[in-house]
Amino acid sequence: MNAAAPHEGVFSYTPAQFEALVDMALAHAAKLGASDAAASVNESVGLSVGVRCGEPETAEHHRGKSLDVTVYLGQRSGSADTSDFSPAAVQRTVQAAWDIARFTAEDPAAGLPDAALVWRADAEGAVQPQALDLFHPWTIGSAEALALAQRAEQAAFAVHARITNSEGASVWTGQQHFFSAHTHGLRGGFASSSHGLSVVPIAKDDSGAMQRDWWTSTARCAAELASPEDVGRVAARRALRRLGAQPLATRQCPVLFEAPLALGLLSCVLSAISGGALHRRMSFLQDSLGEEALAAHLDIASDPLVPRAFGSAPFDSEGIQLAPRRLVDAGRVQGYVLGSYSARKLGMQATGATGCVRLTSRHTQPGDTFDAMLGRMGSGLLVTEIIGDGVNMVTGDYSRGASGFWVQGGRIAYPVEGVTIAGNLREMLRGVQAVGADEYTRGAFTSGSVLIERMTVAGEG
Repeated sequence: MNAAAPHEGVFSYTPAQFEALVDMALAHAAKLGASDAAASVNESVGLSVGVRCGEPETAEHHRGKSLDVTVYLGQRSGSADTSDFSPAAVQRTVQAAWDIARFTAEDPAAGLPDAALVWRADAEGAVQPQALDLFHPWTIGSAEALALAQRAEQAAFAVHARITNSEGASVWTGQQHFFSAHTHGLRGGFASSSHGLSVVPIAKDDSGAMQRDWWTSTARCAAELASPEDVGRVAARRALRRLGAQPLATRQCPVLFEAPLALGLLSCVLSAISGGALHRRMSFLQDSLGEEALAAHLDIASDPLVPRAFGSAPFDSEGIQLAPRRLVDAGRVQGYVLGSYSARKLGMQATGATGCVRLTSRHTQPGDTFDAMLGRMGSGLLVTEIIGDGVNMVTGDYSRGASGFWVQGGRIAYPVEGVTIAGNLREMLRGVQAVGADEYTRGAFTSGSVLIERMTVAGEG
């Protein structure tokens, strides 16, 4: 058994029970005559609470489970799932997947991953799930979680009298485990956890104008979360600095994306070099392999084997063994992100999922702090909030509502709102002047602030 043993009392099912359910499904698929089959069973438990202005608003416990089955008849496939784990329900689910496969058209790209790419616990050099240290359950009750959320919100209110309201503070925790197997050799699973807290305070000036902002902290292990007081204070200061926001006349100028927003640019690159977009020819980085698509000083690396990190795993949902990769090297696209289906569509080899993804610049030095990035920009727009969804992933055209700060002489001059920033992602990525050392991580993505040479800022006039 290769799955990490879940913490006693957290889950209703043991890894051994999960393994037995998967084996039952695979055995029934073989009995029906499937050429291949895959099955995965999972369970999740969690708690989410919210407060607003000190008063509890929500307290939700959740528990879910599912058995997912895919049956192959040559190059035809069918999938079905159930939350009923009785033997009869498992057999009905496999039968349903079988019936769907029987009446589905053949697809030359359908099928399990190539056996040579599949993670196996006993293979030389295979990383074991336990080594990634992904499971740290947090046995917190509703009352204690609500108290933490209240502390975060109270800390925000205590920063300044102008913090007059709140959209709320939240605390959440989740634990999950799974076991997967298929007829190309995968047998494994593991448990993982995720926890977080956030607060969204509202500031008000003498004229009655209001501004909101946020801050959050997330971690695999609750002990590594920032304190509620720190999260509340940061969120409050971010809201306060936005008071007195002004419009801005239309112009072209440098734009500095604050690190949390720079993650959105990194996400656009990952989406553009991922198999689904590529094989459908819906990517602005179509046919970019080997091409210098980003500024020559930029690198993007993926590492699925970072202990305790979101995005880390020894294998992906198909069972493909994962390893660190360089996706972009000196601005050149070195590899796509391909599952088995998209790889076959493109006539390439599957790579599996990315894991933790980090954007870096070969020019970045430890002294390239956020203030240093402002100084490097000189005069331009610092963007701290993006509004709406205005990205065309086929053409790369980019147009988003934004707010932030006008920077003059390397210093923040005044807050700005009601503008639109526009450009084309290919030009924007090639026009990246610098990446800051002020790295921020959310989920599986990490980046510092990103300075783009020039964009159109549409405002008044």
